[in-house]
Amino acid sequence: MTASAPEAPAATGQAGEPGRRKGRLPGRLRLPLLAALTLLVALAALALGRYVVPPNEIVRLLAGQVLPVDRTWTGNEQTVVLDVRMPRVLLSLLVGGGLALAGAALQGVFRNPLVSPDVIGVASGASFGGVLAMLLGIGSLGVVTGAFGFGLLALVIVMFIGRLGSGSPVLMIVLGGTVTAAFFSALVSFGKYVADPESQLPSIVFWLLGSLATATYAKVLTAAVPVLLGAAVVLALRWRLNILSLGDEDATALGVPPRLTRTVLLCAVALMTAGSVAVAGLVGWVGLVVPHLARLLTGTDHRVQLPAAFLIGGAYLTAIDTLSRTLTASEMPLGILTAIIGAPFFVVLLARSRNRMWST
Repeated sequence: MTASAPEAPAATGQAGEPGRRKGRLPGRLRLPLLAALTLLVALAALALGRYVVPPNEIVRLLAGQVLPVDRTWTGNEQTVVLDVRMPRVLLSLLVGGGLALAGAALQGVFRNPLVSPDVIGVASGASFGGVLAMLLGIGSLGVVTGAFGFGLLALVIVMFIGRLGSGSPVLMIVLGGTVTAAFFSALVSFGKYVADPESQLPSIVFWLLGSLATATYAKVLTAAVPVLLGAAVVLALRWRLNILSLGDEDATALGVPPRLTRTVLLCAVALMTAGSVAVAGLVGWVGLVVPHLARLLTGTDHRVQLPAAFLIGGAYLTAIDTLSRTLTASEMPLGILTAIIGAPFFVVLLARSRNRMWST
């Protein structure tokens, strides 16, 4: 492998460097602008709610944790921001960023813009792990552990099925993911069937719809380990996705082993997905919609697109979670809002971009 491998034409989908296209962010400003937008969304999420805290007080409060700043905020404001909203915002940034990055990586691995983290069965496996823990009544730590463990088990099953056939490894992985997802979805349905309709079923259904209502700093740490570890692996290999998009033969000729690269990326995606489902339940559409938005804003070069997807995903889910706790008196599950907003938004993206979004 030569030093010029990351600069392969697949980074842009064309030979050479493309000109700036309509709707794209300026080249060097793309990631800084998206990072600034994510911080603004996080700040707004800390400020908004039934107890509104002025943004300037939030800035002073946060700065006061590390700098000698005169205290102008009240005790209630400190409790609301640091103990209630901060872990929730951090968790939404991690879960949204992890799911979006997982979706973007999968779409690059399979060269298919309709792929999402659900395709490899990890989300369904993690869902069953959480449901099983609730049925056994082993507490929130058991839910997280069960979801994470069965999510990884689903990946092992998918990879085993992928090695059974002699055909296309990508096709076998997709088929294995479909079978695994259907199997664990059936187990989830069975779990709901045998659950106590008064004490267990409501909590199972609410968890499966996705929620960050029980966010704590412990859950932030629980999600941070797998999500950030998986994200680090994916981002470290993002230039290899550009090479992989040329096809297995060309990738091999350029010194990138396709099977090994796909396996490592899928394991990283499984870590991010299982970690996200373990703490937030099933949150759909983020891994499908956000990668398209990132591709539309930054282009098809994975070196820029993948970090952009992580930032946009975190901002997107943080905004959705803020709506879920402010729109109505009773909190609305995230899965409902992500579907209601994500489905029409996805149609708009497809209508505007048409063929440009993937083949540009």
